[in-house]
Amino acid sequence: MTLPLPSLILASSSPRRRELLGSLGLRFTVRAADLDETPLPGEEPRDMVLRLAVAKAAARAHPGELVLAADTVVVIDGELLGKPQDPADAGRMLGRIAGREHTVLTAVALDEPGRERRIADVATSRVRMASMSAGEIDWYVATGEPLDKAGSYAVQGLGALFVEEVFGNYTNVVGLPIPLTYRLFRELGYDLREFR
Repeated sequence: MTLPLPSLILASSSPRRRELLGSLGLRFTVRAADLDETPLPGEEPRDMVLRLAVAKAAARAHPGELVLAADTVVVIDGELLGKPQDPADAGRMLGRIAGREHTVLTAVALDEPGRERRIADVATSRVRMASMSAGEIDWYVATGEPLDKAGSYAVQGLGALFVEEVFGNYTNVVGLPIPLTYRLFRELGYDLREFR
């Protein structure tokens, strides 16, 4: 006997994650999780994104559903660059990454409470940014695009003007690594394509 497919829930308010899943033709409901995303003292970036993705998925999980959650952070010289607090913070972050390479970590978590199953993993990509003048940084911050993005840029938006090279999976930098997501579904015994 084949078990019925659970309802797919995206525990994220990110328009980018919605667009990525939508581009695959998947049927899902958005039910964002709102958690404190402050790093724990001494917490490594990889551990932090994993903890947050797992917590977001668990916070929105109900029997009969399969909850997908993710958390993304930019890391440079050991410093975590999450979402900026304000335009000045966005400008500071862009100044840090301009002309340099940084790492993007995205944790993906799946939680299926009806069958008490959970799985999660982290994808890593490196991004090399072009040098940016103070005027370019001010212009980009003024567009508003950096204000809700980890690292203060959108690789799939205007930020693409300043992204010279991506090493690793592009969708990871957008905020939801599709190959990793596909693999995690398979490890739980589901084919992501069946949710279309």
